[in-house]
Amino acid sequence: MLKQQLNFKLSQKLSPQQIQLMKLIQLPTQAFEQRIKQELEENPALEDGKEDIEGDFDDEFSNSEYEDDDYGNETIESDIDVDEYLSDDEIPSYRLQANNYSADDEDRQVPYASGTSFSQYLKSQLSTFRLSETEKEIADFLVGSVDESGYIRRSVQDIVDDLAFTQNVYTDEEAVEKVLKQVQELDPAGVGARNLQECLLIQLHRKEPKKDVSLAIDLLEKSFDHFSKKHYSKLLSRHDISEDELRDAIDVIEHLNPKPGGTFAGNIRLVEHVIPDFTIKIVDGELELSLNGRNAPEMHISNDYNNMLKGYKESKEKTKAQKDAVMFIKQKLDSAKWFIEAIKQRQQTLMVTMSSIMNYQKEYFLTGDERNLRPMILKDIADEIGMDVSTVSRVANSKYVDTPYGTKLIKEFFSESMKNDQGEDVSTREIKKILEMSIEDEDKRKPLTDEKLAKLLKEKGYPIARRTVAKYREQLDIPVARMRKEI
Repeated sequence: MLKQQLNFKLSQKLSPQQIQLMKLIQLPTQAFEQRIKQELEENPALEDGKEDIEGDFDDEFSNSEYEDDDYGNETIESDIDVDEYLSDDEIPSYRLQANNYSADDEDRQVPYASGTSFSQYLKSQLSTFRLSETEKEIADFLVGSVDESGYIRRSVQDIVDDLAFTQNVYTDEEAVEKVLKQVQELDPAGVGARNLQECLLIQLHRKEPKKDVSLAIDLLEKSFDHFSKKHYSKLLSRHDISEDELRDAIDVIEHLNPKPGGTFAGNIRLVEHVIPDFTIKIVDGELELSLNGRNAPEMHISNDYNNMLKGYKESKEKTKAQKDAVMFIKQKLDSAKWFIEAIKQRQQTLMVTMSSIMNYQKEYFLTGDERNLRPMILKDIADEIGMDVSTVSRVANSKYVDTPYGTKLIKEFFSESMKNDQGEDVSTREIKKILEMSIEDEDKRKPLTDEKLAKLLKEKGYPIARRTVAKYREQLDIPVARMRKEI
């Protein structure tokens, strides 16, 4: 028996324009500026600045008008030279300007420091040593093996093997160890170490041999495992020292550099400067939201291109070549009109979304106290403004807001909810803040374990499990109780 079955599937497909709009919404301020500059360069029918459009092209210039192939190539008299408008030389170089730029908003080039690389800096110091030709080759290879933190994270045997296979330098572990000791004399102190213990000891041996330095060396050489795990009672007993002596030695160690390579000026890192997309101010006890002017540029359609269509429309005879050229112009004008409208839609979407978030978290923005953050998920805002969750997500994940309490990534205001002992919904951000404050107030001689923290939170009205406390603590980058212990 044959069965006939109909399956209906409802699917929604976004148009290319809708996809482009979504991409525009997702762009942060700096990337949005670059996108506008790109569009200005690619579309000569689009211009920046405030200017009234002298006219608009109507539907009479429909695509169907140009699909007729019966037009000849006869010459006609016309006041418009289409080729002149389509010349590459006529496309100017535009610069984006918003109507509310301040002097601080001007584009500035990020300065790059010049100089040698970390590896070159180390190699330049080798010239101060008396090395044989073979030793120099080994030293160069060792310096080339130093990572950006300043460590050589390879065994001596591996280095011996690589020297033979890649450099044709045949040596042994003893010779490499000898040269390695000289490499470890280079600056910055600690460079060339194979592990943290060796790195710290190299730095300590360069210090003046005072009592606290000598004790620090003794601790790291004989009890590094106990020290790293903060087993202070075992250190006191094993080294027969007082708490004050141990505290002084720990203070010396804590002032050493665990990553000597990170301090070198040649390790240039480009720091991303965040430009807030919104600003929230408190004016007379009320919140005031504004959009960064760079997100609201004045743009208009080129009058020259608009006039070209007018001239074509008024001409009595039209060649096929001229019609094809005008089709190109119309395409550019259509694209320019859509882009201007997309920018307006982007501005409106950003303001509506952020305004809803601001009102939802009004108590927080008025006080700056994270305990006043309400539980809020993307769907809460999407339902309130009548937009898709994905649209709210695009705004939240890539936009920043300047508040009286610093510049914040918008997604930080979203959090799941949990029930307190009163059955009320509270934000997980609120619980994390109370957890953080509880750890800050603990006795560092006897830090609170996760189990004790869970009991403490329960007493404050937040009944959560120990494993949840551990998860929140890790998300806050707070170490376990043992590692928080101090003398």
